[in-house]
Amino acid sequence: MEEENIQVDEKLVRFRESVNAVRQEIKKLLVGQDQLVDLMMVSLFTKGHILLEGVPGLAKTMGAKLFAQTLSVNYSRIQFTPDLMPSDVVGTSVFNLKNSEFVFNSGPVFSNIVLIDEINRAPAKTQAALFEVMEERQVTVDGTTYPMEFPFMIIATQNPIEQEGTYRLPEAQLDRFLFKIKLDYPNLEEEKLILRKFRQNFSLELMKTVKAVLKEKDIKEAGQLIEKVHIKDEILDYIAEIIFDTRNNGDLFLGASPRASLALMRASKAVAAINARDFVIPDDVKFVSKAVLNHRIILNPDRELEGMEPEDVIEEIIKKTEVPR
Repeated sequence: MEEENIQVDEKLVRFRESVNAVRQEIKKLLVGQDQLVDLMMVSLFTKGHILLEGVPGLAKTMGAKLFAQTLSVNYSRIQFTPDLMPSDVVGTSVFNLKNSEFVFNSGPVFSNIVLIDEINRAPAKTQAALFEVMEERQVTVDGTTYPMEFPFMIIATQNPIEQEGTYRLPEAQLDRFLFKIKLDYPNLEEEKLILRKFRQNFSLELMKTVKAVLKEKDIKEAGQLIEKVHIKDEILDYIAEIIFDTRNNGDLFLGASPRASLALMRASKAVAAINARDFVIPDDVKFVSKAVLNHRIILNPDRELEGMEPEDVIEEIIKKTEVPR
């Protein structure tokens, strides 16, 4: 048993080194988005998807592209528009005159890391095409099911300010994202660093210097390692109490589902592994709680009119929930 623990510890140290290597590669261009990078890795290792929300110019698309560049996997980008059809995303069957058979032409969603830019610009019909592939990692066309290759992760972006020509994402689809990450403006020091970094890099030549660090095998092994991370019953009870409080909170119209508690547990275990620990602590739960829950709860209309944000309620819940010792 002791030898097995030593092996796990060694693997966790190597895993942390790989994670640090990914961070360093992305930092060659991306400034001040450390939490974004960590959450993208957590999502990848736990087979989750991410929704990035922020005003234009905060490097949402660049961050996703740089992240994909650090992985030896396929990457594709889909620009969502109001006239985009489901077949433009998942693919369609085409009649082959040579053998008189229908042949499936796969769409751009058949990749490993898929960036969906401005996801809220496509209508409900196209949004619905993502339901199956996000949850079950497969696409069914004309009665035939086509599974996705491992790894598979969707990174979607949306602009919260511009609402003209957009469609609100349904709650069922939002619930399929592991995280919703709200990006904010950089601080003054980060803004200065951005200007210095790009003053002689107008053509983004630095993009070519970002190298692949993780292979498919490494990602699979990371997932297996995270599954072995120990989470004691007291921490599980802590997660359950946080989720349960969202369902009995006067500030909320809709609380989080059991899918949210499972997501919080998986993400917490991944954070522990990234920090080279084989056990979860309450701080791991706190680190991911807002990103896991902010899109799974709905504020009461009165609280929304007062300018309250979902993150405010989540913070209050965490403050009053007793932390296990």
